[in-house]
Amino acid sequence: MTSRLRAALLGTVAILAVGAGAVAVQPTRSPFIASATAQGVQTAPMSFADVVERVKPAVVSVRVTRSASSEQMSFREMPGRGQDDEEGMNNGQDGQMEQFMRRFGEQFRNDPRFRGDPRFGGPGMPRGPRAASQGSGFFISADGYIVTNNHVVRGATEADIVMDGGRTLKARVVGTDERTDLALLKAEGSDFPFVRFAAAAPRVGDWVLAVGNPFGLGGTVTAGIVSARGRDIGSGPYDDFLQIDAAVNRGNSGGPTFNANGEVIGVNTAIYSPSGGNIGIAFAIPSETTQNVVASLRDNGSVQRGWIGIQIQPVTPEIAESLRLPKPEGALVAGVQQGSPAANADLKPSDVVVAVDGQPVRDARDLTRRIGAARPGANVRLTVMRDGAERTVQLTLGQLPGETSRASLQDGRRDRRGELNRDQAPAAPRLGMSIEPAGRGEGMVVTEVDPSGPAAQRGIRPGDVILDVAGRSVASLRDVREALSAARADGRRSALIRLRSGEGQRFVAIPLNPS
Repeated sequence: MTSRLRAALLGTVAILAVGAGAVAVQPTRSPFIASATAQGVQTAPMSFADVVERVKPAVVSVRVTRSASSEQMSFREMPGRGQDDEEGMNNGQDGQMEQFMRRFGEQFRNDPRFRGDPRFGGPGMPRGPRAASQGSGFFISADGYIVTNNHVVRGATEADIVMDGGRTLKARVVGTDERTDLALLKAEGSDFPFVRFAAAAPRVGDWVLAVGNPFGLGGTVTAGIVSARGRDIGSGPYDDFLQIDAAVNRGNSGGPTFNANGEVIGVNTAIYSPSGGNIGIAFAIPSETTQNVVASLRDNGSVQRGWIGIQIQPVTPEIAESLRLPKPEGALVAGVQQGSPAANADLKPSDVVVAVDGQPVRDARDLTRRIGAARPGANVRLTVMRDGAERTVQLTLGQLPGETSRASLQDGRRDRRGELNRDQAPAAPRLGMSIEPAGRGEGMVVTEVDPSGPAAQRGIRPGDVILDVAGRSVASLRDVREALSAARADGRRSALIRLRSGEGQRFVAIPLNPS
């Protein structure tokens, strides 16, 4: 990546079940006309005016005032890709992406349109800098429930809602979910215009409409298509975005993306851009994700997610070969938290989870989403590959801990980088790094790394601790050599090394050169 790209977090939306008296938006005349081609009958856009007329009254502007010390007053760099645990931690790994996302709220504190307005730091407000965040949202029920982004209302208990006709209402924050960047608001009243979510997921190439409040301009409509599905943009463990090319900019945060029938298919939440403006790459949270989150926010004020207490990472082709797996699929267990459901079920590092309740697991993020979508207390059946054999593990899900309850895998040692010279630490064979015993029989600490060697190419850094090599615990250079020799003798082309880096554990596959 030649330059660091910024992602302007834009809208998010969730869905709720609508009351019995709600009136559904019924599709009308399709905004397309057919045209005959050599390949058959295709569709071309004629007009979206009928759809816009029906859905636009349900889309609102969301305005929140907070102190300038709020987290949203500055850019916050998103983590790069790496090993995932169920709490959403990301650590470095092979091929780690350049950190490219900068999360922010749309700040209009210095906008001349807001000067003198007491809601945005004008006369009558307490002294001290104030910040105004603007985004979008939409009604999902006639009794006043509104979906928007968490980052639009973060730190606030209420917000001002400006409807399409200019009417301003107060709305309280019912609940927020930082992990999916969704929030649910409630305005007092009844008979609000609202929209429904689509029953079916869109296909790549389907036409879409984005409606929102870009740059504080009020209800704005843009059109495009679904460019891709299942995008992982590195913002968290539950990434599964729709990519659209409709123009989405700052202030669209929390706004809906509609299909051609006026049904919500997603919530605009991020853009991919070197300038912070639209370049035709925007991301929306799919409706199937937001429905579950918002329903939980409405019922409980928070989201409860299943948890099993493991750190996981993707299975690369090299790792698959090292573990004798038929293909690089599933989620590799890198660490197990003591006392967790996984520990009680005897899951172990180097296990590969390949199915949940009989449904195949594509990769590590697929497992994270599956477990996170399940309710705490639910019983699940995991299919696990261990030592080349398949086994079934039954466990009961716990509840995902908060930030302060994360599993601590810290080894408690001092950072020893820079304390040793290369000639003071023996070199591990063919790995391109220098190591020495970490002490207390806790593995081998990496003291130096050759920038052009295999270890550096796979993200191994000074200060990492090698816990085991090819499934063998190591506490000396001799242990490492013997483990590598055994892997070669076993006909393996690479050896799997388990590392502890800071508070996390991960696996890397190091190629084995012939003796």
